[in-house]
Amino acid sequence: MRSLIRTDLERKVASIVNEERRKAGLPRLTTDPLLTEAARAHSEDMAARGYFSHHSPEGTTAGHRVALTGYVFALVGENIAWGHENARQVMTAWMHSRGHKANILSPEYTQIGVGLAADRRGVLVWTQNFAVPGIDQ
Repeated sequence: MRSLIRTDLERKVASIVNEERRKAGLPRLTTDPLLTEAARAHSEDMAARGYFSHHSPEGTTAGHRVALTGYVFALVGENIAWGHENARQVMTAWMHSRGHKANILSPEYTQIGVGLAADRRGVLVWTQNFAVPGIDQ
């Protein structure tokens, strides 16, 4: 997947998240490059190895992946999706899922990172990481 296309789609998802938060009377999330790095790495790993889970085959979690980037968090959450062709489609799916929507509209989260990758067939794999920075951030 070309870098510019990926970055544009990731930004679009973050923008739609903030549209949904605005409609709910919630503050905007700021995009953090380390959360984006963790989200991209998880999407790339799932796409390359053909699994779909919040836990890697080795058992790493969103918290582990985010911490590996050096991001210090007090709270972290993750949404994943596979197969949606564009930002609007994946956001519609997430907003129709109670758990995913809860992450998107959580009043606690202040930052977001969105990551995108394509599997061997070109099917898109999406990850959103949400967080509240820790004291050291």
